[in-house]
Amino acid sequence: MLEKIKVIAFDIDGTLYPSFSLYRRLVFYVLKNFRFYIHFGKVRRVMHRTAPLPGFGFYEYQGRLLAHELDCSVEESRKKIRDIVYDGLKPYFKDVPTFKDVELCFKSFREAGFRLALLSDFPPDQKGELWGLKPYCECILGSEEIGALKPSKYPFGILAMTMGVSADEILYVGNSTKYDVIGAKNAGMMTALLCPRVKAFFKKIFKSGKNSADINFSTYRQLMKIVLN
Repeated sequence: MLEKIKVIAFDIDGTLYPSFSLYRRLVFYVLKNFRFYIHFGKVRRVMHRTAPLPGFGFYEYQGRLLAHELDCSVEESRKKIRDIVYDGLKPYFKDVPTFKDVELCFKSFREAGFRLALLSDFPPDQKGELWGLKPYCECILGSEEIGALKPSKYPFGILAMTMGVSADEILYVGNSTKYDVIGAKNAGMMTALLCPRVKAFFKKIFKSGKNSADINFSTYRQLMKIVLN
């Protein structure tokens, strides 16, 4: 199944670290900016369905949508996004731990000859040194700068082009069926879905969500075993 794979690419948020570890640090910050985040959430839902807007088009359109929501100027809305989201969240990532064995997984994949990359819907540089994972990656992309959020297949296509391989030579690893799995599969990639045991337990009980990923794993050691064996 993995014979053709040359590149393994990862989502960042919720895939390299547990979302809960970040959310609990953000409780008071989000409450402080509650009105903003309500409207920003609406805007992002629209942006997930928007056709590619290369260059500054993405940020301009996002700013215009939020300006309408907040009844302010585009300049003011873009400043709020920068100050509250892009720059404002940076300090909160410093002490967020990754999932266990993430770096070991990256190191093992590199040693096995795989090329590694990151593709995230939020700016990768927001996470600073990315928990020491930068040296393992040939390519680190933010889909906003590319011009379209997942599940658009456009950022996945740019990823393949940047790495110089065909889409079917990439295994994309994420934590969202809706955005990571569907987007990558529509682009022609193989997919691996992280579903930690607690999340998998509740999904099984409530029978929620269809899962069409090629690989399902709950720990990074399990992913290593699947890929390397």
